Amino acid sequence: MKLLIIEDDRHLSNTIKETTQELFETQQAFDGDEGLFLAEQNIFDCIILDIMMPGMNGYEVLKELRAQDNSTPVIMLTAKDGISDKIQGFKAGADDYLVKPFHREELLLRLEAIIRRSGGELRENVLTFKELKLNIKNKTAFIRDEPVKLNGKQFDLLEYLLNNKNIILTKEQIFDRIWGFESDTSTTVVEVYASNLRKSLKAFHYDPYIKTFRGLGYMLSEHGGTDE
Repeated sequence: MKLLIIEDDRHLSNTIKETTQELFETQQAFDGDEGLFLAEQNIFDCIILDIMMPGMNGYEVLKELRAQDNSTPVIMLTAKDGISDKIQGFKAGADDYLVKPFHREELLLRLEAIIRRSGGELRENVLTFKELKLNIKNKTAFIRDEPVKLNGKQFDLLEYLLNNKNIILTKEQIFDRIWGFESDTSTTVVEVYASNLRKSLKAFHYDPYIKTFRGLGYMLSEHGGTDE
């Protein structure tokens, strides 16, 4: 799963990254403008957002995200603990609020709670879809207790689709999520991996559940069916 940390204190940002590294792949931004740009890609499972930052502050970043209908869960992180600050954060669209300094265990518990509420399965490290089970921790997949052979980023693609069932993911979103913003390849690689993933699932008759929306992207559909 992917976590975005928007925090101008580099030491604190790195500490959060180290704390969460067993649960998340983390990307960091050190000011509000950079954080908003990354968050707008809509490829993260959760965002930790500081309030007092250079450029846009955390309230402004969050209001802009919510205005764009970006519903990524957000934990606001701040030294302010007044009730008025918390009210302002929640009104801007925050899902939770954590006051500095905080304990490592509290941060992890709040992250787990938010992921559970948003439909993820962080604690169990297992994603399910019908009779398909994907173990995030050891990178294995099974359908009806039979192993599914997935190579590298095929697994990452299936994980991303599973975490966003019945939601169309654009090729650009998939590319940024799996290959990264700075990759020197192109978005056509997404089509190649989607095709290969379908082939891996075909033996189990699960390939129709991955729908292609031509010129747009892909979706893991509960009902399968033909491409559109």
